Amino acid sequence: MTLTYIYADSTAVLGPLATFSEPHSYDLCETHGKRLTVPNGWNVIKEESSLTDIGPSDDDLMAIADAVREVANLNMSSATSSAENAGGNLSNQDGQIGRRGHLRAVPS
Repeated sequence: MTLTYIYADSTAVLGPLATFSEPHSYDLCETHGKRLTVPNGWNVIKEESSLTDIGPSDDDLMAIADAVREVANLNMSSATSSAENAGGNLSNQDGQIGRRGHLRAVPS
C-alpha cells in the first residue's frame, strides 16, 4: 500500500502500491497499512484495491508483443539487406542461417 499525505487538506490517503515516486508518499506493508493512525483532526481516505485487476491487461501484453515484433522486423530487415549486399545469402559469419521471428499471439 502507498500512504500519501496531503498537508494542505490535513488528509492521509492510503491506496494501492504506487508505480512512481511522489513527495510525501511512503510504501507500507499490509500490517502497517491496517494499523495506520493519523494526527487528531486529520481525515483518512482508504482506497481498496480490487484483486481482479492484478497483472498486466490484454492491451499491455499486446503492446509488448507489438514492440518485440517491431524490433524483430527491424533486425530482420537489416540482416536481409546486409545479406543481399553479401550475395543473397542469409547466413551469418559462422555459416548458420538466420532465424525468423518466433513470437506469436495465441488467442485465449
